[in-house]
Amino acid sequence: MTFEKKWWQTAVAYQIYPRSYQDSDGDGIGDIKGITSRLDYLKKLGITAIWLSPVYASPMDDNGYDISDYEGIASIFGDMAAMDELLFEANQRGIKLIMDLVVNHTSDEHAWFVEARKSKANPYRDYYVWRDQPNHLTSAFSGSAWQLDEASGQYYLHLFSKKQPDLNWENEKVRKAIYDMMNFWIGKGVGGFRMDVIDLIGKVPDQEITGNGPKLHDYLHEMNQATFGDKDLLTVGETWGATPEIAKLYSAPERQELSMIFQFEHVSLSHHPQDPKWDVIALDKTKFKAVISKWQTDLAVGEGWNSLFWNNHDLPRAISIWGNDQDNRIQSAKAFAILFHFMRGTPFIYQGEEIGMTNYKFETIDQVKDIESLNMYAERIAQGYAPDDIMASIRAVGRDNARTPMQWDTTASAGFTTGTPWLAVNHNYTEINVAAALEDPDSIFYTYQKLIALRKQNDWIVYGDYQLLLTSENIFAYLRKYKGKKYLIVVNFSDEYEQFETHLVKVSDIMSNGSIPDSLLAITLSPWDAFVVAVE
Repeated sequence: MTFEKKWWQTAVAYQIYPRSYQDSDGDGIGDIKGITSRLDYLKKLGITAIWLSPVYASPMDDNGYDISDYEGIASIFGDMAAMDELLFEANQRGIKLIMDLVVNHTSDEHAWFVEARKSKANPYRDYYVWRDQPNHLTSAFSGSAWQLDEASGQYYLHLFSKKQPDLNWENEKVRKAIYDMMNFWIGKGVGGFRMDVIDLIGKVPDQEITGNGPKLHDYLHEMNQATFGDKDLLTVGETWGATPEIAKLYSAPERQELSMIFQFEHVSLSHHPQDPKWDVIALDKTKFKAVISKWQTDLAVGEGWNSLFWNNHDLPRAISIWGNDQDNRIQSAKAFAILFHFMRGTPFIYQGEEIGMTNYKFETIDQVKDIESLNMYAERIAQGYAPDDIMASIRAVGRDNARTPMQWDTTASAGFTTGTPWLAVNHNYTEINVAAALEDPDSIFYTYQKLIALRKQNDWIVYGDYQLLLTSENIFAYLRKYKGKKYLIVVNFSDEYEQFETHLVKVSDIMSNGSIPDSLLAITLSPWDAFVVAVE
């Protein structure tokens, strides 16, 4: 098998949640011009690509993941001229823009759905999924996945909000319209697509199959051929139910589907498999190491490609749920960064991760804006849960934890806006902010900057083999091997002092979040210590 190297294998991407990144006009909502104004900061960090969460026209029922016009821009974010300027300025700095592609569903205010609900005979009716009776499918946002349309007496499918009707991918006209839209954005010069819940487009509702349906990969191959297949673009699919074997179906080069996927097996360790995400448990570190290692070894170079991430707009801040966001915040944030950035795959940094932003201490439900959290709260109140227990779950894993505004400096609202922010700024912004990070040569920011530079300069990080080392539960240690050379990465994944030893001999230092031992024979690691060395 000949393996063709691609730019996105050495890339490091940075996710921007536009609503919370930078407000340029004082309305309290981040916008496109705000993002453009911060591009030099991102260039300094060294990132190669921006994954931009949706900025399309939308009623904002789910913060833009409910799209009413794929080729229009939401007025709260700007207009197409602002979008064109962002694309141009990003490209000038060597940064590619990855658009969020949301094609499992639209908004109920999309022209297609407005037409579809006019009558059963409407030409757009079959763009969506309609049934005379609901079955047992449930929405990710609580309750039934079927909503009665009283005018026609039929139910439409919505695997998310009732304002997000699911598209019918079995309809060839739907697929053609989506490919045309993708080519519109490709023509504007985007660097690729992050594909929202793409594993759901092959759903078979009557059989209650949602993820990984039988035609899923047929659709993705067809999409590849009709749009980006002959372009050098990054495409990454959000695939909650994927295994390494399934990941190969998406990302093996010869299958001509996607560049890579986001898999969430490690994220799902925050709760028991049979329980909802709100029922948080302590991390089983042995399982965590096994899951991460499986994805490193089973998805071999040439067979597929992986992504590496701790955080995104749907997840809590990793250092708050699994690290120590108090007295060891800086050390644990650096340890998290070092652990993942020396693995094989394309790293994705979520805004604020590079300065160690933390979860927000939500006290009451009226501080929460996220539809998923609000629906869960109402559902659990009705079931008799104590409000304090529900709020504890939201503080731990609610999506608004990732959505508090970016913390730029110590001025009012952390420099995010001159107005009233749409969601409260974290109270710790006077300590945790970009301005302070840039002034401190030992900050988390400069750890990320160095990690990004090392990946660009060293093929062993990108393509090398991986081997997990047998250690105590709290230590995550692994080797990377490439062209006869070996590299050791050791991370104390805990607040405890831990013993580590190996008969490997250190050849040279690469980096650490503290000091690097002279000998590897018998080491006492302080809490959250992490170091990387070349060995023989």
